[in-house]
Amino acid sequence: MIAAEEYQPLSEGLLLWQAFDPKAKAELFSTAGRTPQGTILIDPISLTDPALEQLAAEGPLGGIVVTNANHWRASADFARRFSISLFAHPDAGATADGPFEPVIDGQQIFGSIDVIAIPGGAPGEIALHFPDKKESLVMGDALIHFEPHGFALLPAKYCVDQKQMRQSLRKLLPFRAERMLFAHGTPLLAGAGDRLQHLLDHDD
Repeated sequence: MIAAEEYQPLSEGLLLWQAFDPKAKAELFSTAGRTPQGTILIDPISLTDPALEQLAAEGPLGGIVVTNANHWRASADFARRFSISLFAHPDAGATADGPFEPVIDGQQIFGSIDVIAIPGGAPGEIALHFPDKKESLVMGDALIHFEPHGFALLPAKYCVDQKQMRQSLRKLLPFRAERMLFAHGTPLLAGAGDRLQHLLDHDD
């Protein structure tokens, strides 16, 4: 299993780590957010033991969120190792490696994190909104940000229904997010909501 050797702190209590997966031929990104209930891991890939020990030493781990059926990654290992809860949309459960707590559209978890379901993306696709971290959105697969695509919709061949996914993504616009982090791609740290509006209004 691939493992990142370090994580990168971003401001406002957000963390990021990444590693290249030769099998998928893609760079995989994971996010963590500090909350009063502990650090929340989102789509985590493994960290080396020194990096993981450092992360745990900086504050308790509060739980794990998986954003779709393709992103279980190392989640079950983290959940077992730290005895923390694992959350995902029910439609992501077919590929789960162990029990998890289901979350649905409009639910709020860990006190303040909004769950937004994105039907039409990958099975069980959700996005997460952190209102206390400069209005940050954490995405699964529905939006990507890497070359040669740039900031773009998930290609249709990977979607359940790309047209439906595009409409579902409009539910993110009222959040007016300043930042957006991805499971595949480098973060947008300013003007993310405006970029999303332009993408949905102009991309065919």
